[in-house]
Amino acid sequence: MKESDLHGDFLTGGLVHDAWKRLDPVVHQTPIRTSATTNLRTGKNIYFKMENQQKTGAFKFRGASYKLMRLSRSELDRGVITASAGNHAQGLALAAYKLGVKATIYMAEATPEAKVEATRGYGAEVVLTGESFQEAFEASLKQQERCGATYVHPFDDYDIMAGQGTIALELLEQVNTIDTIVVPIGGGGLISGIAVGAKSVNPDIKVIGVQAKAAPAMHTAYHRGVVKKLDKVSTIAEGIAVKQPGENTLPLINNYVDDIVTVSEEEIADAIVNMLERGKSLVEGAGAAAFAGLLSHNDQIDSRHCGVIVSGGNFDISRMAEIQSLANQLKPEQSHAALSF
Repeated sequence: MKESDLHGDFLTGGLVHDAWKRLDPVVHQTPIRTSATTNLRTGKNIYFKMENQQKTGAFKFRGASYKLMRLSRSELDRGVITASAGNHAQGLALAAYKLGVKATIYMAEATPEAKVEATRGYGAEVVLTGESFQEAFEASLKQQERCGATYVHPFDDYDIMAGQGTIALELLEQVNTIDTIVVPIGGGGLISGIAVGAKSVNPDIKVIGVQAKAAPAMHTAYHRGVVKKLDKVSTIAEGIAVKQPGENTLPLINNYVDDIVTVSEEEIADAIVNMLERGKSLVEGAGAAAFAGLLSHNDQIDSRHCGVIVSGGNFDISRMAEIQSLANQLKPEQSHAALSF
């Protein structure tokens, strides 16, 4: 399919609906969690979409699986290559393993060991390079030119976005009263797919993105119209630590997303601790970002039935003391650790 046709099919929601149909026997239908105390505190009915319970521990398996389904046999036979902050790596590695396809994954040197080892465990070759996703991404592009493998972008690809967008269709089937969906943002693949998918069902649904203040490239581009590559990103939400917006995702976000907010490191940490202590769910920084955004910007979110995407649970347990310390830095009136599920 031509790029222009693919773009058009994605914008209508057709690609997301096709992905939902084809992924049905492949992915987990992840559960919805609710919390009476969170509902009372926010004044909303909150529905947590637990993608941390997806295969490989994150939503990324959806997009990677759909992308490989759409490749030709000759493209698969060349092997696949990508760069990742960790979750796309695992999703692509497992999807490739199931098809008997060689996968090579470039990741930043600081990627949590749990994500690196899990990716290797699915049979992929892992190359660690650079201080952030951006450096790993640039190195992977150079290697792709040398080896001729098929590139599978972690977010700036319509098939990948469509696969991620199946979360919205699944959520709306599980809870048909949803009027707002809060979504973490890194490069924008998840929120682009969710926004297009959700609005293909109900154009009135609001989609709100949440980005780490320490890695605000998409927030800046969305609110100020300034697209630039950040010099440095350092956040406990390494899954959304992206230095610049995607070329394909940014226009979609500008057109389909209703707002983007940011959260501090302390607010993300507080959400992680809350989900673990009260919700009995281990969630990584990126996975807790949407919940942190809801808690920190609740007054700005006009919703009665709000979906919150818990995008991943591949947490580096060695950082737990750091997370607890950050969470403790919030003032008592800012902390939500007393919430219970």
